[in-house]
Amino acid sequence: MRQFLLLSSVGCHLCDQAADVVVSNLNPQKHQVDEVDIAYDDQLMDRYALLIPVLLDEQSGEELRWPFDSNQLQSFIARFD
Repeated sequence: MRQFLLLSSVGCHLCDQAADVVVSNLNPQKHQVDEVDIAYDDQLMDRYALLIPVLLDEQSGEELRWPFDSNQLQSFIARFD
């Protein structure tokens, strides 16, 4: 199972939109996504504060940065399947 992190923060409306795209397009049989609030991690905050939402592939470290749509997300995911 491929694991991803959706880097976000509470109150981020773009993060909510990204979460909707991710949830509606990933296959739960093949992909696991954990949402991480960067506000609780200083290193993540330093790196991603101006970039969120970001979908991060945990194994490769590759990132899909907002804005992304369903097609871009599918292309990103297909690289790891």
